[in-house]
Amino acid sequence: MKFKFPFLFFVFLILTGMANVSLAQSYGLGFDSYEVVQDKRTGLDLSPENTFCLQKDFELSFDLSFLPDKKTYFGYIVRLIESDKQNIDIIYDNSTEKQHFKLVVGDKFAPFSFDFPNSDLYKKWNRITLKFNKKQKNVLVVYGDKSFSQPLNLSSNGCFKILFGANRYKDFKSTDVPPMKIRNVTISEDNTVKFHWALDKTDGSKATEEIQGKDALVSNPVWIKKLHYQWKLDRTLTLKNYTRLGFDESKGILHIVCKDSLISYNVAANRSTSIKHEPGLQPVYVDNQVLFDPTNKKLYHIYIDEKEVSTFDFQTNSWDKSAIKPVPKTHFVHANKFYSPSDSCIYILGGYGHLAYKKNVQRYHIPSKTWTDLSLNDSIFTPRYMAALGAGKKGAYILGGYGSSTGQQILNPRNWYDLLFFNTETRTFKKLYELKLPKEDFVFCNSMIINEKDNSFFTLIFPKDKFNTELQLIKGSLTSPDFSSVGSKIPYQFVDVLSFADLFFDYSSNRFVAVTLYLEDNNQTKVAIYSLNAPPLATLQPDTPIEAGADPIFWPIGGLFVIAAAAYVYMVYFRKKKAFAIPADFPVIASTSGDATAISSSSQIVKADALPLHSSIFLFGNLQLFDEEGRDITKQFSPLVKELFLVILLYSIRWEGISSEKLKELLWFDKSSESARNNRSVNIAKLKGILEKMKFCQVSKETGYWKIKIDYDKIHVDYTYYLSLIRNKKDLNKENISELAEITKRGNFLSNVEYEWLDTFKSEISNEIVDTYLRFASTTKIADDPEFLIQLANYIFYFDPVNEEAMIIKCKALAHLGKHSLAKSTYENFAREYNRIYGEDFQKDMPEVLHS
Repeated sequence: MKFKFPFLFFVFLILTGMANVSLAQSYGLGFDSYEVVQDKRTGLDLSPENTFCLQKDFELSFDLSFLPDKKTYFGYIVRLIESDKQNIDIIYDNSTEKQHFKLVVGDKFAPFSFDFPNSDLYKKWNRITLKFNKKQKNVLVVYGDKSFSQPLNLSSNGCFKILFGANRYKDFKSTDVPPMKIRNVTISEDNTVKFHWALDKTDGSKATEEIQGKDALVSNPVWIKKLHYQWKLDRTLTLKNYTRLGFDESKGILHIVCKDSLISYNVAANRSTSIKHEPGLQPVYVDNQVLFDPTNKKLYHIYIDEKEVSTFDFQTNSWDKSAIKPVPKTHFVHANKFYSPSDSCIYILGGYGHLAYKKNVQRYHIPSKTWTDLSLNDSIFTPRYMAALGAGKKGAYILGGYGSSTGQQILNPRNWYDLLFFNTETRTFKKLYELKLPKEDFVFCNSMIINEKDNSFFTLIFPKDKFNTELQLIKGSLTSPDFSSVGSKIPYQFVDVLSFADLFFDYSSNRFVAVTLYLEDNNQTKVAIYSLNAPPLATLQPDTPIEAGADPIFWPIGGLFVIAAAAYVYMVYFRKKKAFAIPADFPVIASTSGDATAISSSSQIVKADALPLHSSIFLFGNLQLFDEEGRDITKQFSPLVKELFLVILLYSIRWEGISSEKLKELLWFDKSSESARNNRSVNIAKLKGILEKMKFCQVSKETGYWKIKIDYDKIHVDYTYYLSLIRNKKDLNKENISELAEITKRGNFLSNVEYEWLDTFKSEISNEIVDTYLRFASTTKIADDPEFLIQLANYIFYFDPVNEEAMIIKCKALAHLGKHSLAKSTYENFAREYNRIYGEDFQKDMPEVLHS
């Protein structure tokens, strides 16, 4: 189909590119590379079903950037395969000191190569275009504002397979892919844009094509837009006793100070090193703080009560002080700190201890190693803790907190929402403004990220009156009392002095880093490290609004963008009126063996009613619980409470509940009876607190067994509905099978948790599902309903990727429909997976499969 509005679509692309200058547009497809095993690497197939047959001169163009701090940069950017005979590749080869981007034709390098500046390659989008001229018999490679030409013979009627990253296509397969990201892929023919993939999705394995509906297929996608909204849990650690944090923003390294070692974690590379403290220990007390000095590249371990600072020298990998003895504590828990380069001092502000909030401003002069308590006759800075602090050029900004005017905890404590500035030159506070009182009170993490150039800040907020709570990133202004929530929420367990949260910014990889600490009952600190790409998005909706004032060219671009968008919408509408449309809510089940398009092509599967997202417990796929308001409360579970909940729930559904002795055997087998009883009591109390939000769902021991009582008329549990279907598997009809598929398409049973006691449940459920699907398939003839049988086979592959009966059913059904290439592809995928799992070749060939 020829595009009716090439000029307007071109304007739309230009405006989209201009809008990307602002912080509101962050999207693309990221590629997992050598950090994961081969079959988990990312690939993009622009034509999963067939090829592009381009009769005239054509162009392939795309934006490219590299992901920083990865271990290996090598592999295929894009590969074009003409008529399954000739390959034309752009590869990246860092094994040479010369230019690294190279053009390959067949098995030979072109004599030209090129590079982008490192600052551009890792921090900007770079446009690459391949212009194929059939008459002149060459390809012009355009990179940025430069280009080179390479002779190339192309057949007049050749068709092209176009693949980015890893691929498994015939004899051209490869798993070598650099850690990159791409977006705005276009194919033009005779100077007319024919296809465009923005790659602006947030989920799924389909990449939408916006002109002709020729959607691409992605394997192992990393959607960039999601990385700008959803915090990613990068690492969890369990360390002994208290730990404290310092962050090197220029290198993106989190330093975790423990009593016996220093752990340095590179956020972007997801790598850590550990250095044992020599010659003595670095005891970490409850109100210690750690601070990284970016000017002198030193790490300071601050003992506030002891009036000591231990300095870590990265040249010698050693501390200048060790084994510092504790003194009677005044306590400055959750105090704020910052380094002032103008006077080479560390400042400590506020804190809490002994039922009192502090307004102390303490100053440590690094060259002289002297402490001073500054006497500030200033009523602006009231006694507080749980404030956020961010350093500026002439001092520091302090936002909010919790305290009282007198400092005494018993006298009217309250939340503070004022933004103050502490000037280190004048040693005075200035109040900038007061935030409007929120509907629900909140306090702050320990730090703010300050940008004085655009008068903005970022910090994390959370309510302090809950144990299972959540951190929310906010963006605010240094000049006006406005702020907005951005990004998703982070689970956080808060018990005052036992918990700590902080926010940092990694300038090397342009991402936020949030870290939570929680000292558990066994005197071990649980460390959780999260990251979020900048700029953060307020929503995952495709039309993310640009903040007013965020960009000086917003309004002129905005007006033009509306015009272009209107033309684009009209174009889509015009096209879709003439195209067959599959309903948006049509069920699609992912398949390990075979193609996704074949799955979605069936129009005969009856879809069950959409399951409610309120008052629901989902056990298939990832565990999820929704309260009656539709809020996801799953993140409120700690790992132990989650396991406790699941074991009681499953034993309650399948049997009469679980005894205390059995709980000890499963969860606390390594503890004494008394210790196990104490652990059980504490965690049962936490579980009850979470389930109170569900209503109609509570923990009970009325029968002598621990049991979770559920009113199934008020709360939907997918596992119980599954059991009601599976009990009558001999009498299931086509509609029942569709209902069963609606449940199981979320994924394997509790796919995101692994417990030894759970293996039996998982194995039993997988076997039941596969047997049920096969039993029903055996009652249906291929000729009667081939589309439905293809769907059934894909349902089976979801649980058993090397199920021979399912493969045979699918191949026969595809062959019956005349889709012989898809049948062959299904067979080859199956044989490959069979060899990978069993280490031997599958014995039947394709003719045997079709005639078995």
